[in-house]
Amino acid sequence: MGKMLTGEMLVKYYELNKQKKEIELEMNELKDAFQNYFNNSVGSDHKGEITLSGYKLQRQIRKTEKYDEAETIKRLEELQLNELIQVVKKPDDVKIKAALNLGLLNPNQLEGCIISTCSPAISVKPITPR
Repeated sequence: MGKMLTGEMLVKYYELNKQKKEIELEMNELKDAFQNYFNNSVGSDHKGEITLSGYKLQRQIRKTEKYDEAETIKRLEELQLNELIQVVKKPDDVKIKAALNLGLLNPNQLEGCIISTCSPAISVKPITPR
């Protein structure tokens, strides 16, 4: 198996995690400064680049487009193009939970319908004396 766990490993993990958060905070502040620079020099929706101290700073603009659901459905219905509208059937978690609580639905009736996923999460915190 792996090597033994030691208190030092927990302390190191905790300290590194704290440093990581501080570093992310600092990087986000720098990124904000970069965004502000480009917003002021080329405008908010434009790519840009600048070279300083042998480093090149670039900003790309990624554009994504999707249809406004309500507006597009209204338009397609007006054009009588209902075949271009998707009808999506999906379980209503809130109503199912309510039906189970009220006894309108028996959990056995949904046997084989529930998909469970597990993902491990690690947390290390100092134990503060009370």
